[in-house]
Amino acid sequence: MRAHSNPALRVLPLVMATAGLALALPAASAAEAGFRQMTVTATSANDKPAHFALYYPTSDAARVIPMGPFPQTVAINGAPESKFKGLIVISHGTASTELGFATLAQALARHGYLVASVEHVGDTWQDQSMRATPGRYFAERPRQVSRVIDTLLADPLWSARIAQGADGRPLIGAIGHSAGGYTVLALAGGKPVLSRLRAHCETEAALDPVLCKLSHGIGSASVQAGGAADGQEEPVQADPRVRAVMALAPMGVAFSASSLASITVPVAIYAGEKDTFLVPRFHASWVMQNMNGTQTTLQLVPNAGHYAFMNTPTTDLPSPDGSVAADPPGFDRAAFLDRLAQESVVFFDKNLRQQ
Repeated sequence: MRAHSNPALRVLPLVMATAGLALALPAASAAEAGFRQMTVTATSANDKPAHFALYYPTSDAARVIPMGPFPQTVAINGAPESKFKGLIVISHGTASTELGFATLAQALARHGYLVASVEHVGDTWQDQSMRATPGRYFAERPRQVSRVIDTLLADPLWSARIAQGADGRPLIGAIGHSAGGYTVLALAGGKPVLSRLRAHCETEAALDPVLCKLSHGIGSASVQAGGAADGQEEPVQADPRVRAVMALAPMGVAFSASSLASITVPVAIYAGEKDTFLVPRFHASWVMQNMNGTQTTLQLVPNAGHYAFMNTPTTDLPSPDGSVAADPPGFDRAAFLDRLAQESVVFFDKNLRQQ
């Protein structure tokens, strides 16, 4: 890893980062979170059916709705309010679900945002088939998010309600966790070099074991599957409609330094201090060290593990790094998620409104 190249970038422990927000937190909204499930518009005959969960502000009453291991406090099919502050898309991690970010999604909806939580077809808890072709995996994840944006902007019921910037374009932000953190950084302009990931795991597998076990042989497999040659960036398409990004415990080691330096949108990076799935020194810190601008922050969350950013499931869900429901002793995930939800509202209120 190269030395920090830009002292203007800020690395903040969570305590410092949240202390200054006390006066900036938004007032409680009278709205509840509405909820609908939508289908992504197919662009070719080969597209698999894909869905996403839609949260939005509504005045209808919400109630707790069981949805597998992630119950939601929402108004099913509630009437949407007439205007939204913007659109926020959420990208889940590998082998995960679009329903695992209820606290974040519902808080953003209650504070005026339209929130689309993406189901990543081929990388869900039911189907990991996309991981077999790494080049496609890294390109298709951000493409799936862009298709969700396309679907909503083509639907007059939703597009007419999304606030626009001074340039007349809709205000859109993105949040991603784990592989979703990779996804939203790719939407902002980051590009992976899969031979870099392979080289990392050849030298650092003992220190980053969970990721390296999952990605064994991924660089050479990419070339065999028609991906980019060794040392070359994968042809991943950024989405200029995304104006601000929150990357939560992002998979970052695969990114080229030059592509990270090219990112110009505001980026808030979070990482759990005790994350053993994506060890921060190789992932979140690598991203931070190579970003070029004063609009990027990194917050290391004390005593937090990899899954601190998801709601705690009501059943014990296994993962490559233990139970999704498990936290380090003494970590209060519910309290942290409430605080993170408020910080997400502050982040997007500031960074989308300025545009």
